[in-house]
Amino acid sequence: MNILYMLIGVSLFAALIFLAMFIWAVKTGQYEDNYTPSVRILFEENEEEENIN
Repeated sequence: MNILYMLIGVSLFAALIFLAMFIWAVKTGQYEDNYTPSVRILFEENEEEENIN
């Protein structure tokens, strides 16, 4: 029974860590650009430009 209490505690701790990472990502602007990924496939990139960079 003690192992169940430990597993519940560890899982709650891990869930809080992931929640904190998600809140940090939202506050730092990770999810602000919703338009560019949907149209990125429409733009053609040259292979020469990719090799230079």
